[in-house]
Amino acid sequence: AALYLYRQQPPAPVAAPAVAAAQLVATLPDFQLADRDGQMKSLQDWPGQALVVNFWATWCAPCRREIPLLQQLQRDHGPEGFQVIGIAVDFRDKVLAYADEMKIEYPLLIGEQEALDAAAAFGVEAVGFPFTVFSDRQGRIVTAHMGELTAAQASLILDAVRQVDSGSTSPEAARASLEV
Repeated sequence: AALYLYRQQPPAPVAAPAVAAAQLVATLPDFQLADRDGQMKSLQDWPGQALVVNFWATWCAPCRREIPLLQQLQRDHGPEGFQVIGIAVDFRDKVLAYADEMKIEYPLLIGEQEALDAAAAFGVEAVGFPFTVFSDRQGRIVTAHMGELTAAQASLILDAVRQVDSGSTSPEAARASLEV
């Protein structure tokens, strides 16, 4: 009977983030991680851009599947002010080898425990991978998505970020509209 009831449930909304809005901090946290060249960087190093901050690991299959979508988002939406930033929670040598193999073009920040601490700084108690946070151009967090992102979800979320950036809605209202 439980299986039958489960099948009768409506499908989940396309853009429903798996992260409770109440958990998220309001603005991008300030932390530093090493980039591919070993230079320390923070999310504040991309001022005036709406950020798509993706936490991932080389050993995470959904993370690996999601990288081509993130590459496409950067190519398609970078010119309008969106910046994808990958935060690898993994061993540096593995990340660098995988990034070269996949020809990842967007910036990467790399850390082990420091990267997990960075994920926790967003207000999420239990982080699953992949985990993606979306901010507006002012560094206000619009929403977060736990799990593999689809193109349809990304499109809806980027539209919400655009509305926040245009001033036609607030980050809170945009987040509520995405939670359906």
